[in-house]
Amino acid sequence: MTVEIDLAGRVALVTGAGAGIGRGVASWFARAGARVAVNDIDPGRAASAAAELVSPAGPALPVPADCRDEAAVEAMVATVCAELGGLDVLVANVGMLPPGTGLAPVTGYGADQWRAVVDQNLVSAALCARAAATVMTTAGTGGVLLFVTSGETTRPAPLNAAYGAAKAAVNHLVTSLAVELGPAGIRACAMAPGTTATETVAAAFTPERMEAIVASTPLRRMVAVDELGPLAVFLASDLARCITGQFVLADAGAFLSRTRPANDEGLRRPPAGSASDA
Repeated sequence: MTVEIDLAGRVALVTGAGAGIGRGVASWFARAGARVAVNDIDPGRAASAAAELVSPAGPALPVPADCRDEAAVEAMVATVCAELGGLDVLVANVGMLPPGTGLAPVTGYGADQWRAVVDQNLVSAALCARAAATVMTTAGTGGVLLFVTSGETTRPAPLNAAYGAAKAAVNHLVTSLAVELGPAGIRACAMAPGTTATETVAAAFTPERMEAIVASTPLRRMVAVDELGPLAVFLASDLARCITGQFVLADAGAFLSRTRPANDEGLRRPPAGSASDA
């Protein structure tokens, strides 16, 4: 017997989908037959990613917006509903370290840096969830809220404590959303990748650092960009209709054996990205 996941007739919005994990997730929703809206803060990246997606349901819709901006998020969700006929799945993927911040000890982070990281990771997710849940509740058809968090929430995150703390807060948000929105037929889950082989990560780590990460995981590998998409599609499908409030690790087993070193050896410190990469 063959089991296929068919999301035909559903609309999925993926934030931070101009590159990296978000782009990969969006491509899987398109392949599963969903109408897909592609968000990125950069209009050019949103348009480029949308143009590449091929779905039997039709072309993807680029919806550039800054997910930290309340009005922009509301307008984005309204556009998705108007253009694609509703919203069934939100994948809140925006994250990582925003411009003006970077890897640093807790003593090196001031109030502005903390607020920037919390806004980028927690506030953006909460704003997107509120806008999506409002639409889903009004429609009365239920829906799915998926959040890309991080394996950094399962262990100490030296030099990256602000990011780890903000993503851990998203994990907690998921449990609250699951309880609050469950009666409306809305499910909420978090997907947590380990260090993922995105362009951002490749630019950040030296080959030696990459080899050390691989060697420290039970599966002796990093997570591939294309591997979160199948998990997201499964969680959004009816095959997972009894799953809500859960935190799903997809980290090659890194949480079992690895704590990041409390130094910056092997880091190149590139400009911060806008998509969740670890």
